This record gives sequence, C-alpha cells and structure tokens, in this order.
Amino acid sequence: MLGNYLIGLREGLEASLVVCILIAYLVKSGRRDRLAPVWAGIAAAVVLSMAFGAVLQFGSSQMGFEAQEALGGSLSIVAVGLVTWMVFWMRRTARHLKAELHGRLDAAVAMGTVALVVTAFLAVGREGLETALFIWTAVQATGDGWNPLVGAILGLLTSVVLGWLFYRGALRINLARFFTWTGAMLVVVAAGVLAYGLHDLQEAGWIPGLYDQAFDISSTIPKDSWYGTLLKGVFNFQPDPTVLQLVVWAGYLVPTLLFFHRPSVPAAPRPVPAAEVPAA
Repeated sequence: MLGNYLIGLREGLEASLVVCILIAYLVKSGRRDRLAPVWAGIAAAVVLSMAFGAVLQFGSSQMGFEAQEALGGSLSIVAVGLVTWMVFWMRRTARHLKAELHGRLDAAVAMGTVALVVTAFLAVGREGLETALFIWTAVQATGDGWNPLVGAILGLLTSVVLGWLFYRGALRINLARFFTWTGAMLVVVAAGVLAYGLHDLQEAGWIPGLYDQAFDISSTIPKDSWYGTLLKGVFNFQPDPTVLQLVVWAGYLVPTLLFFHRPSVPAAPRPVPAAEVPAA
C-alpha cells in the first residue's frame, strides 16, 4: 500500500498543481468567465484516465495466462519509460512550470473556447494517463488484492487536498525539492516494476531465463511474512529473482539515480556583442 500511496501522491500532486495554476491564473487575471471550458477539459481528462484504467483491468482479465503476462510485462516497461521521462522532466521544469502554463493559457484564451478545453485536457490528461498506467502495473506487480489500489486512491485524495491548500495559499511547497526527493523514490519503485515486467515476459515465453535464479532467500524473507509483504509492496522486492531480473534492476536503478542526482550545470552566460558594450 505504501509504494502505491507514493505513486498516487506524486502523480496526483502534479495534476493538482497544474489545475491550481490554471484556475488561479484565470481568477487573478479577471477571466472567471473562462473557467467553464477549463473545468470541462479537466473533467474530460479525468474520465479518459479512469476509462483507460478500466480497459486495462477488465480487458486483461479476459485474456489467457500467457497473454496476460505478455501484456502486463510490456505495459510495465512502457510505464517505467514514461515515469522515468516524467521525473526528469519535472525536476528540470518544476521552477518554471507556472510560467510555462501561463503562456499556454494566454495563447488558448486568445484562440477561443475550444483551445481552452484542449489545453486543460492535455495538461491534465497526460498526467492522468501516466498515473493510470503506472498504478495498474504497480498493482499487478504486488498482486496483493485491493490493498495497492486503496493505497493509490489514498495518495490521489491526499494530493487533491494538498492542491486545494496550495490554491488557497495555506500551503507553501518547495516544488523543486519535493519533486527531487519523490522522484528518487519513484525511480526505486520503477526499478521493481521493471524487474517484475521482465519476469512477466519470461513467464509468457517471450524472454528466456525463467528458471535461471540469481539467488533464493525465501527461507530468510518469506513472501507471506509481514516484512516480505512490506518489501514487495514498497520496492517490488522478490526473494527469488532470475538473473535477468537482477541485472536489469541494478542496471536501471544505479545509473538512473546517479544521473538524476547529478548537479545541474548552470547555463553559460551569453556573450555580449561588441555593439552593446558601453564605451569607456
């Protein structure tokens, strides 16, 4: 539940902040009459995300075992790719997110109602689809009934409350620091989802090595123990991984975290043309 709570909180807060920035900008600029198209776009994005999650869940339940494993493994890899891109993008743009959204909204207002709906839909829909896909793959990875889904829903609800407090001015968030720390934690979760996805593909027969175990410490950390369940839920830990799972897990986690925490290099100052240099 804890790992999926983090996913719901992190992903949901991104969408909540986008909504708050869009709404606050229209209200403060005296354009309340433009709120209805924005809310319509947001509602359409939420409905699309929920429908996407429902299609994933109920569509996969109609498949055979090998098809389910192939679908789950493939989507797990896609989800890890999307989430990895997202955490790096947010770390780079968190400080300038408000200005970027304001610029898009100004352009949409100038173009008309349809552009406003599309802008809000795209801004929230991207986050919603990523959230639905990653939560679905994480829930499949844990295989713990409703608990992972409950954790994700609680995380989403928490993000909505934090977004409302942020909008009301009752909460100040250092976005750069928040997204840096939660992004690093999400990379750890994504590494487990990636390893689980590869195991699914091995069970589907798409990738060899299903019976080549790297180690087996099930007697030390039983899968049905409380600490085994905790490690499984938070990190997708498996006490008997295959060699490929272990190699891919480490090969993704270590360089991604090192690159993610690499200090950003400040941009070089723009050289001043000779014509702009004041005379002595």
